[in-house]
Amino acid sequence: MPLINSPMGGSFAFPQPLGALDLPLIVKTSVGARGFCGFQGCFFRDRPMDTVRIAVVGAGLMGLSTAVCISKLVPRCSITVISDKFTPDTTSDVAAGILIPHAYPDTPIPKQKQWFRETFDHLFAIANSAQAGDAGVCLVSGWQIFRSIPAEEVPFWADVVLGFRKMTKAELKKFPQHVFGQAFTTLKCEGPAYLPWLEKRIKRSGGLMLTQRIEDLWELHPSFDIVVNCSGLGSRQLAGDSKIFPVRGQVLKVQAPWLKHFIRDGSGLTYIYPGASDVTLGGTRQKGDWNLSPDAETSRDIFSRCCALEPSLHGARNMREKVGLRPSRPGIRLQKELLAREGRRLPVVHHYGHGSGGFSMHWGTALEAAQLVSECAQDLRTPSPKSKL
Repeated sequence: MPLINSPMGGSFAFPQPLGALDLPLIVKTSVGARGFCGFQGCFFRDRPMDTVRIAVVGAGLMGLSTAVCISKLVPRCSITVISDKFTPDTTSDVAAGILIPHAYPDTPIPKQKQWFRETFDHLFAIANSAQAGDAGVCLVSGWQIFRSIPAEEVPFWADVVLGFRKMTKAELKKFPQHVFGQAFTTLKCEGPAYLPWLEKRIKRSGGLMLTQRIEDLWELHPSFDIVVNCSGLGSRQLAGDSKIFPVRGQVLKVQAPWLKHFIRDGSGLTYIYPGASDVTLGGTRQKGDWNLSPDAETSRDIFSRCCALEPSLHGARNMREKVGLRPSRPGIRLQKELLAREGRRLPVVHHYGHGSGGFSMHWGTALEAAQLVSECAQDLRTPSPKSKL
């Protein structure tokens, strides 16, 4: 299903108010639609009659951020996040998590800028709060460098990040093979910290987490009124989307605590991103490759390229290899769909396809997805007009 990475994991923890039901704290199931029949009564036993039951499929960055936004924007709803993988076993846990957007060819630039600004503002507020450490969010400064002058010397996001400017000749001396560069301060979001932080917010608002593999969105009917599809590459099966494909990314995580500034080659293929506990070295961009096993030759190539930009990395230690499959398509899918089968109807909101731009856009697109869910909920609560006899 959903978010593809490495081993299986995750759990379904009931929030405190359900403790009186004497249910187990951890539930795991993989029995398809039957799995919901036994839980439906305890999920919704005490809910008000007008509570809208929402299932979010996928527990990576998109699923969890969308669930949080729904809890804020949609009144009188219950939220259940369903996935066969939870942190730390999602693609989002592998991603470097730095906010440097890439352009989606099928999406207007003003819309992309809106999503990025909303995401930057959201994470900037966290970085300036007491929650920054727990959420894994921090400011980081550095350079994006080019071997030739780029067509766009000032990208669309230049006035969203902080202190964007052209690099000086003195700064470029550090990179003798590059002729142009941009210096700025952006944000870094550590997936292995940020995802658990989002999970805690969902549970605190009464949301549930269920570990289960979904083979068909209709499995969720009639236990849920609205389904939010954040299944990433799983949407090839769940939504029949032939436009989505994997872009394999292999990175190295190393210990190099003396590095404080990020360095990114303008192609986006070679990068050095310092984080709270390690430095991420990348990377690869292999379209259509489903292989989740690290390749030793690729690791040597990544390390060589990064050492060429930052020779001090030769002293790095504790090297670990990570692989993730980016769920990519020409444009992010943010769309309502009404599924119909044998007289039954199931409103679905699709939210997936961010590719390598997930962390840069996630909060802006999650807000928009939550608004679509709100519209679906309003439709469900609005009585159908009676036909005239």
